[in-house]
Formats: sequence, structure tokens, C-alpha cells
Amino acid sequence: MNPADARLLLDGDLETRKENLRLLLDRAADGDTSAREVLRALVRDYPDYHRSLYSLALNRTEVFGDDSLRAPLLASLSDTRYNCQAWAAMGCAALGFHDAVPGLVAMLNHPQEMAREQAVIALGILGDESIVPALTPILRDPIQGMRERTAEALGDIGGDAALAALWEEFQHRRYYRIGYIASALSTFTPDIIPRLCEAARGDDPDQRYWAAVALGSTGDNQAVPTLEHLMAHDRGTTVFDGVVSVAAKKALRTLRRIQAAIAARES
Repeated sequence: MNPADARLLLDGDLETRKENLRLLLDRAADGDTSAREVLRALVRDYPDYHRSLYSLALNRTEVFGDDSLRAPLLASLSDTRYNCQAWAAMGCAALGFHDAVPGLVAMLNHPQEMAREQAVIALGILGDESIVPALTPILRDPIQGMRERTAEALGDIGGDAALAALWEEFQHRRYYRIGYIASALSTFTPDIIPRLCEAARGDDPDQRYWAAVALGSTGDNQAVPTLEHLMAHDRGTTVFDGVVSVAAKKALRTLRRIQAAIAARES
């Protein structure tokens, strides 16, 4: 590590150090080994550095991180005094440190919303079905963003337990607008499609509406007949004045866009 580079994040006023950090990140992205080592030193010796530098660096962990950061990131994950746990969670997720999972689960009760949110996101990346019971109650969190991140995490984790948690929330809605539940359910294609098609034939217009949204997000042709039927015949309205036929029409457009995007990638 170049000694001059090592001083860039320690000397000068904070704004100068932030600018130096940005330059180091750019150099690291271009393959500069000295810059990468300076950034790793920042994470390894994090109490010696300003928290804003630490957080800015961990927004781009992928350009400099390696396994030498495992221990310091796990330590920072529970360091309430330094108070950068959200960024430590980001770093652990970016580097695939699965041994961070217990610390991330503990963070689900953190008093700061951002820390909780980043813990949920990281658990979606690093977790498995064993942590679904810890995530499930957050589907009922009063903060919508937390509910959305949790549904995404459960969709990423997959498996029967995650699907059961999402389906329970789909059937027994605690909130009117559950597009995030519909999106997460669509990741369980193709197995979820018959269940959604059955829900689209039910008596509850709200459930039919969200079933249509979920079916559109699958991008699967099996969903087309149900969506076409809803679009042509279902004039039901939801508690928030959504119209089922309109939702089905939009869902069909979404389905076709997904198919077109897949075809473009494959070609």
C-alpha cells in the first residue's frame, strides 16, 4: 500500500477526505491495487475513520472487498457505538458472508429503520428457509417499505415456508395495497399459477385484482386465459376503487413485456 494513499482518508477536512474516497473508489474500480488496499484498511480499522467515509465506501464494496473483511464486517454488524450497522449489512451481503446471518436476524429489532431494512435485504441474499419465521412478522410491519423489502426477501429465499408466508398474507390481507406480495408470489412460477388462477375465480374482488397483478408478473402463457377472462368479464371493484378488468388488462401488458424482454436476452 502506497503510504501517500494511506493518508488520503485520514488527513484534511471531512469534505476533502470524502473527495479522496471517491477518487480511491474510482481507482479501485479500474484495478488499482494500492487504492483497493487503502479501502480495505478503512473497513478493517473502521473505528479509526469517520463514519461517513465508512458508509460511502461500503456502498461500493464490490470494487475492493475480499475475505479479509469478514471479521471486521461481522464486528461492525453488532457495533452500536460506531452505529454503521446498516452499511455493515450491505457489505456482508455484497461479499456473500453467510456467517453474518445470526447478526442480521438480531438486527431485525434494531431501532433504526434503515438498519432493519438493510438487514432484511441482506437476509434475502444470504438467508435460507430457516430464517423465514424471523422475517414473516415483518410482512405486517406498519412501515410499507419494510413490508415491501420483506416480501422481496422471501421471494429471493424461496421454498415452501416462504411461499406459505406470502400466501397467508395474500389471502388474509392486513393492508389494502399488496402489490409487493403479488410481485413476490410471481417468483414462484410455475407452481403458483394454478393457485393464482383459482384465486382469480373467487368471490373477493380484491383478491381477484391482486391475483391478476401477480399472474401478469409471472410472464407465463399459462396465465393468459385467466387474464383475458378477467379483462373481458370482471367489473368488480376493490376497496380502493381499483377495477379488476383494468388490472387484468395491465397485467397482460406486463406479461407480454416480460416475454419480450426474455426473448430479446435469449436472442
